[in-house]
Amino acid sequence: MLGKAIEHEHNLFDLLRRPNVGYTALMSLDGGRMASADVSRETLGDLSPSVIEQVEIAAKYSGYIDRQKGEVERAAFYEHLRLPESLDYMQVSALSIEARQKLAKHRPETLGQASRISGITPASVSLLLIHLKKGGFKGFMQTAEDRVEMGVQA
Repeated sequence: MLGKAIEHEHNLFDLLRRPNVGYTALMSLDGGRMASADVSRETLGDLSPSVIEQVEIAAKYSGYIDRQKGEVERAAFYEHLRLPESLDYMQVSALSIEARQKLAKHRPETLGQASRISGITPASVSLLLIHLKKGGFKGFMQTAEDRVEMGVQA
């Protein structure tokens, strides 16, 4: 069922993450020794198929879900990250001329505001962030370090 011999111990959730491995098949392994009386058709009634489906989905997609959560946390952190008032956008050579002009015109206060300006792409925001980190802008670096040290996510 698993395609190859199991070389070391795995919990059932990890086994369920594998392609073509389902809950029913896992519960039938080793003569049904893994099945639990707490999760059975008798205890769940009509909910059993949907609960099992949700467990399978959670297992199969847990890696993607965890990655998305991390991206959301990073985005929330950068959303409120204040941009230095002294920043001369025209000097950020990695940005397109159009992006530099728009940022200089609007003078966003935060990276989140910059990301919502029409014509400013996610790539432009990333390039701006790299410029700020490499440029050692004191206000920018201090804010980022303070937030990380304090464990502030947003």
